[in-house]
Amino acid sequence: MSIASALDLTVDDAVVLQNSNKLSARLLPCDVLARVAPLAHQRAQFEIGLAQRLAETASPVAALEPRVEPRVYERDGFAITLWTYYASVTPPDVAPADFAKALARLHAGMRKLDAAAPHFTIRVAEAQQLMASREVTAALPDADRELLGSALSGLRRAIAERGAVEQLLHGEPHPGNLLGTKDGPVFIDLETCCRGPIEFDLAHVPQEVAKHYPDVDQGLMGACRGLVLGMVAAWRWDVGDQFPNGPRVGRELVGALRKGPPWPTLDVVMREMAGP
Repeated sequence: MSIASALDLTVDDAVVLQNSNKLSARLLPCDVLARVAPLAHQRAQFEIGLAQRLAETASPVAALEPRVEPRVYERDGFAITLWTYYASVTPPDVAPADFAKALARLHAGMRKLDAAAPHFTIRVAEAQQLMASREVTAALPDADRELLGSALSGLRRAIAERGAVEQLLHGEPHPGNLLGTKDGPVFIDLETCCRGPIEFDLAHVPQEVAKHYPDVDQGLMGACRGLVLGMVAAWRWDVGDQFPNGPRVGRELVGALRKGPPWPTLDVVMREMAGP
């Protein structure tokens, strides 16, 4: 609130919209979205630059706040970025066909950019490092640790051996990172962008969405779904993870992975966990 006020934005209140590993707050009455993350664990400058370049390609991404300089603001060990706030629309959920069309447009826009981004296997390696550190994932049972380590290694190798065409990806285009707006769906949270096959992105979306995406290698997408289950499970066991109900989510994801292929999508596991 102090940073926004210093930028001549009128701020009397901040409403927390999400609080996990990053915090998102709506600043009022100026109606700005502030995203906050520890300085040591963020790629905010990368995200800002990528959002600006994607906007130039008419890609469906959230816009930065136009009334202030587009940069990372630092305060008390945190990185703050300011974005356009998008009011909720009815219905809030984006239809599967529209979701798939928006993702295809995003991928098309990303193919126009020559942007340096980590390979998706870097993120897999980070998950593997969590499995190797009993101090960081102390609560993880040995049997689950062995299963996750084996799955991450085997699926990573199987995906690489397919030699699929790779490009810039969102990295985590799940429904939580897609907003339905009056102007159509837009993606948020570009910090996770990486390079890899489009099937890695599609492994994060509901099955109904993937069905509407053209020219998908179904075998590759199946392997990527298993890999994503393993990666997300590893993150939930991290002692520093702040995702709500993280250990329980981790257990459910390990259980889904243990059943073997065909693996479910993340949304199916989370829906089953929530119950009727």
